[in-house]
Amino acid sequence: MKSVTTAALSAALLAGSASAHTIFQKMYVDGVDQGQLVGIRVPDYDGPISDVTSNDIICNGGINPYHTPVPTEVVTVPAGSQVIAEWHHTLNGADAADAADPIDASHKGPVMTYLAKVDDPTSLDVSGLSWFKIQEEGYDASSGVWGVDTLIANDGKVTVEIPACIESGYYLMRHELIALHGASNYPGAQFYMECAQIEITGGGSTSPETVSFPGAYAGSDPGITINIYQTLDSYTVPGPEVFKC
Repeated sequence: MKSVTTAALSAALLAGSASAHTIFQKMYVDGVDQGQLVGIRVPDYDGPISDVTSNDIICNGGINPYHTPVPTEVVTVPAGSQVIAEWHHTLNGADAADAADPIDASHKGPVMTYLAKVDDPTSLDVSGLSWFKIQEEGYDASSGVWGVDTLIANDGKVTVEIPACIESGYYLMRHELIALHGASNYPGAQFYMECAQIEITGGGSTSPETVSFPGAYAGSDPGITINIYQTLDSYTVPGPEVFKC
């Protein structure tokens, strides 16, 4: 890795002062639009979580109060299907006049998706759940492209494949991105996540290994405390490996 140049440091300071946030607010299942805010626990405020030890790291909330009414819808998702998660800067949805929609380009970092099996996907208590990761896009050192760069290029959309072998039933789908523009020291990384309420149908019998939130991340993780304003030969996405059937 190379040391930070003066120009890069200036860029880091400017990026760190940016105040452009984002919210996961729409889903598509095998190409079918499920509707704005349907089945997704979105907050009124589009700000980040910075404390990886807080329960707010699970499904957001806390300092970002839930938008009301909290959804009662549960979106049906066949096992093996493709889900598209769509992000935008504010709850107003896509805005071509907003230079920070879906998120400011300075907010570079990884994009990830987790699932947790639940008895009741509409329960407001999300503590104590067991999560497994089904998707991630980190950093491609050969092209310099981050997961967030791909999200921006796709107008805020991220495609996720639901594993065909997992059990049918109710789940929360935790979709997350981490902005690393201010992550040289902890707390500095910005965590954006929302949880969608889904029912997976036609599944199999596999039970993946799981992690807990909080607990899956530590502030000292190399993918969380990192200076991205240097030449990176690689990047370690936080959390467990992606589960594959």
